[in-house]
Amino acid sequence: MQTNNVQTNTDESAFSLLLPYDPVRHAALLADYCLMAAPGERLLVAGGQAATPLIREVTRALLSRGARPVVRVDYPGQDDDFAELASDAVLDAVHAADVADVEALDGSLRVLTPEPGQPGDAARRARLMASRAPVAAARARKKWSLTLFPTLHAAAQANMGHEAFGDFVMRAMFLDRADPVAAWGEVRQMQARIIDRLTRADVVRIEAPGTDLTLRVGGRTWANSDGRRNMPSGEVFTGPLEDSAEGVVTFTIPAAYQGQMVRGARLVFRAGEVIEASAEEGEDVLRAALATDAGARRLGELGIGTNSGIQIPTGNILFDEKIGGTVHLALGKSYPETGGLNASAIHWDLITDLRQGGRLSLDGEVVQENGIFLI
Repeated sequence: MQTNNVQTNTDESAFSLLLPYDPVRHAALLADYCLMAAPGERLLVAGGQAATPLIREVTRALLSRGARPVVRVDYPGQDDDFAELASDAVLDAVHAADVADVEALDGSLRVLTPEPGQPGDAARRARLMASRAPVAAARARKKWSLTLFPTLHAAAQANMGHEAFGDFVMRAMFLDRADPVAAWGEVRQMQARIIDRLTRADVVRIEAPGTDLTLRVGGRTWANSDGRRNMPSGEVFTGPLEDSAEGVVTFTIPAAYQGQMVRGARLVFRAGEVIEASAEEGEDVLRAALATDAGARRLGELGIGTNSGIQIPTGNILFDEKIGGTVHLALGKSYPETGGLNASAIHWDLITDLRQGGRLSLDGEVVQENGIFLI
């Protein structure tokens, strides 16, 4: 649904807050630091129904700053219905009005709301994702941010109690600090020092049990992810040369794709392209993602997690790819600011842990061992 008005009498008892999580502090950080909301800007606030407490507070924060929030709330299983029931015409082509609507925005915020899902047809889900590529491209040309509302399902998925997960989310976003913006500034400075070394490198080698992969990054730009686009963040990333990936990588941290979990994914690359793919669980999902389009079989991102405050996998990529001592590789679309050229309807991050027996080398020099930087 879409509305420019927010009910002030929302019955928040219908939604579960994982204390000590504070949606008011979260909303202020999103409005001021992530979206940098300005008077008159038309800003989309979108998320699942479970995130209503946060969506409401973000809307209120934007209104108080003179912005024009556009609020859209998805019902549980909405994308599942589209993938299952849409005709071929609807499934395979986006309406021009959907693209025009995004182009009329000044920016957007997407609130992830992890909820239980039902396994669906992975191939139809991939077609739906591919058809929405023009909408995603239009959104990426504006300022955008992504965050997560801590649902009961997210807590269970992370194997944490409700209060423990609420506390985890607050700490991961520095919302437990007196000045979260200053804390993210410290992250930016730390990552700038890492980028200074990475920028001088060409060949990157990733070694770990089941992994020996080389990539080239010479001439590409490393981005300093400091929480503006992802909240929380804590990573540096670039777009590897599209034909450079050689070797094998085993992803040791499970990753979800459109609500379906994939575990133990293993990819073999030659000349930058996936030539073999398998998984201990969710192999059909992995293969469907790779079949989305030609660009889905190549890498659009190499990322290095730096957030030492996130130490255990939660089953949610927004947190897990930031774990200090891990690297992640994204199949599909590159971010233009890195100089990456790969085009695809998907951008799916897969993570491998280097904290036990892993190494990261730049042009033959080991710069990280067992998840600890040596530079």
